[in-house]
Amino acid sequence: MPARNHSQWTAEPPLQQGEWVDSRIYSDQEIFEEENEKLFKHIWVPVCHESELPNAYDFRTTSIAREPIIIVRGADNEVRAFLNVCPHRGMMIERRPSGSFLEGQPSGNPKRMTCMFHAWQFDMKGNCVYVAREQEGYQDRLCKENVGLRRLRCEVKFGGFVWVNLDDSPKVSLEEWAGPAFECLRETLDAEPLEVFHYHKAIVNTNYKLWHDTNSEFYHDFMHYHNRVTGFNDAYFARKNEAFDNGHVVVGTFTVNYENYEGFESRAELSFPHLPPNQWYMIDLFPGFNFNLRGSALRCDTVTPLGPNQVLIEFRGLGLKRDTPEERMTRINHHNSIWGPFGRNLHEDLVGVVGQGATMAPKSEPRRILHGRQENQTIHDENGMRHYYEEWGRWINRSPTNPTQPYTPRAGAAGDAAVAAAE
Repeated sequence: MPARNHSQWTAEPPLQQGEWVDSRIYSDQEIFEEENEKLFKHIWVPVCHESELPNAYDFRTTSIAREPIIIVRGADNEVRAFLNVCPHRGMMIERRPSGSFLEGQPSGNPKRMTCMFHAWQFDMKGNCVYVAREQEGYQDRLCKENVGLRRLRCEVKFGGFVWVNLDDSPKVSLEEWAGPAFECLRETLDAEPLEVFHYHKAIVNTNYKLWHDTNSEFYHDFMHYHNRVTGFNDAYFARKNEAFDNGHVVVGTFTVNYENYEGFESRAELSFPHLPPNQWYMIDLFPGFNFNLRGSALRCDTVTPLGPNQVLIEFRGLGLKRDTPEERMTRINHHNSIWGPFGRNLHEDLVGVVGQGATMAPKSEPRRILHGRQENQTIHDENGMRHYYEEWGRWINRSPTNPTQPYTPRAGAAGDAAVAAAE
């Protein structure tokens, strides 16, 4: 077939509805703003892990849909989340990414969150406990009891991850939102405490959905030499992409033959509880969070979209809290050989998504992005992405194949999760 002229290049492909998407869903600023308002402000977001807040008065900061968030552990050991915004003049209270309020800061007292702008102070439950010159400035018109922090829905669940929802009345509970997708690893993740041993973050010039696509489809494993050598066998190609309600997908397990890669060894000595050695499970949570368990190490990716063509990705590696120093070092080595700094898969995936980001930058010409591979819901089937973009269309109320039109259900889409459940 010869190369395409312009009308052929931009024509609809000879595929069914839902087997391609319009590239404007990755590049349009208006769509990006709608995603923040309609999607990220109403879903459960895994913002960190409880092991990153090991002691009372520890904190971490992040953001969801441009809203600054602070997560703190109180003296009662409870983990809570608040908007990181002072109710006085809207100043960001804490600018550090993490730390402790146990010791006093130059602008504040111990055990208090203090806004450096005017020295208002708040306790770990979000109560305002001090207003500078309160009586002189406000007399009896306003008091500190009137101006606490904005609390947020916050739960610790599924292996100790901390989940936050900006919506006071979310459509579904956290258990309803993610519980079925986590069922394959729930016993493993909840068996004993986990601990973060690796953290880094990167700002990548691509759309957050394109990064999630690399977790949702394995057809690009041809790009990963390590995966081809250690995994391309009958069991690998038989793995299933199982669709769940709320847009989630779980990639089934198989035994990875790490020793087939020169210089590598089996990872059987450090599996996770209730998991056979050298297994590989992956949970893709809509709209952009990934839990990837490769035998001896768990990786979690979370995304914070910064624009239609830019995303902040946070990467965490986890092991068991009870690990000995020797076991921990082994897990770190195993983690870094795949995902860590200069590891194999991570940076190969970055090459792919940055290339896509360059071709789908804002104002680029709309084109068709194909999701039409069908292989009986096995590993190179693109049913995971079709399922994802069906859910995306529901939330945003735009057709993924033509975002200028409202969402209409894809034929057969309602049965994706039902088929997975039946199997």
